[in-house]
Amino acid sequence: MTFTGKITAAAVSTTRFTTNVSRLAARATTSAGVLPSAKGEQSVYHSKASALGAGSSKTSFTTMTTAFTQQRFMSGFAAGPGTEKIPSFADYTKERSADSSRAFTYFMLGASGAVLTGAAQSSVHGFLTNMGASADVLAMAKTEVDLSSIPLGKTVTIKWRGKPVFVKHRTQEEIDDANGVNMQALPDPQDDASRVQIPEWIVVVGICTHLGCVPTTDSGDYGGWYCPCHGSHYDVSGRIRKGPAPLNMEIPEYAIEGEKLTIG
Repeated sequence: MTFTGKITAAAVSTTRFTTNVSRLAARATTSAGVLPSAKGEQSVYHSKASALGAGSSKTSFTTMTTAFTQQRFMSGFAAGPGTEKIPSFADYTKERSADSSRAFTYFMLGASGAVLTGAAQSSVHGFLTNMGASADVLAMAKTEVDLSSIPLGKTVTIKWRGKPVFVKHRTQEEIDDANGVNMQALPDPQDDASRVQIPEWIVVVGICTHLGCVPTTDSGDYGGWYCPCHGSHYDVSGRIRKGPAPLNMEIPEYAIEGEKLTIG
């Protein structure tokens, strides 16, 4: 082999070695996952082949800058075992003084108390309203009677709260008889003056105090009322005089204003 041939062979071997080294470096860079730098620089390589004699080539590395930048973040949590780093949320909270916090707490307590008080008052009012008497019941609670329509010596029966009520216009003779009774002889002693507001008018509930029957008017041994069920006799003052009834006839609550009688 001549001297020129030996030089050419040596050049070819050097080129092949350089190319192999370049390929190995490129593979190592790719497998390691090389990332762009913080300023956006990225390493690339390219080959430029130029003839150096017969079939020679040259490979070179260059560095170029890309058009993007990569933002890097740093975690605020603990960095590793044994650390006690606590994340801070100061940037996400409002600055609040102790006075403002106390005022807000008092406001919420006062508002809650007002709401609860209103709810309790509404509940109690509704309960009492439902427990109260309705309008029709209140209308029946009082009964008015025109006394001018009742002749002297007569008795009328009216209905009050589902019960019969006797209203008797007494004569002077009946008044004297009621006042002349011996109190010791009465099963339920009670004088006539305590049972009437005006002597001419006697108002009693027309129910026998024995078993709740309704006595007949202007009858019996004493000219008042008589219960035929078991033979109870009442006088013109509604007092029991004879029979099994233990008590006098009940006197309802009433008021007399002029010629108007209001019962209830």
